[in-house]
Amino acid sequence: MQLRTFGVIGAALALLALASNAGAQANIKAAVADSSRPAADTARDAARKPAETLAFAKVRPGETVLEIAPGGGYFTRLLSKAVGPTGHVYSVAPAQMAKAVNAIAADPGYSNVTVVGIGPEAMAAVPKVDLVFTAQNYHDLQNPAAKLDVPALDKAWYAQLKPGGLFVIIDHVAKTGAPVPETASTLHRIDPAFVRKEVEAAGFKFDGEANFLRNPADTHELKVFDPSIRGHTDQFVFRFRKP
Repeated sequence: MQLRTFGVIGAALALLALASNAGAQANIKAAVADSSRPAADTARDAARKPAETLAFAKVRPGETVLEIAPGGGYFTRLLSKAVGPTGHVYSVAPAQMAKAVNAIAADPGYSNVTVVGIGPEAMAAVPKVDLVFTAQNYHDLQNPAAKLDVPALDKAWYAQLKPGGLFVIIDHVAKTGAPVPETASTLHRIDPAFVRKEVEAAGFKFDGEANFLRNPADTHELKVFDPSIRGHTDQFVFRFRKP
């Protein structure tokens, strides 16, 4: 009887897990299919693979996300719809990115987006989050012109995460051993091994990588804005976890 009870409980838990996974996949499909997304964004979906990215980041309805350096807001809209009305996206936008993401936050369709600054005072108003996410901009933090202490920022984001929370980084691949500040500021690339070492030093545990944005034809020698490679650079996708 006891074994049968355990079997029933196990089956119920498995069904719950399947239902949860199906719900998560549904929220991602809905986010990608969002009719409010600009045509300029949807035109980039084939290259940026948003469904695969959000699935790898394990984005679920009701979660709280801290998005670092949102650029023009491509993933801001996707994350907003993926976490849904019971979730929230806090977008950490440097001055040069604030206009675009402020416009998104002002749109009633994305009312669960809040724009915050990059300093510790701004972070103090952000609750603990389930996911820290940044796409194609971790290298910009390393640019000497930004004057940022990136290891300290990694530690701050570690502290901002709930236990078990995830940190997902997507960026353009630089050659192994390429000097980070110079390569970040000129080619807008970064050595994946450097990123992993720096992030793990903040206390994160490496939780996996995905290859859906890799491009072996990229020589890693051209600036990412070069017309011959733009939109098709070799990119790494790393996931880290807070124990």
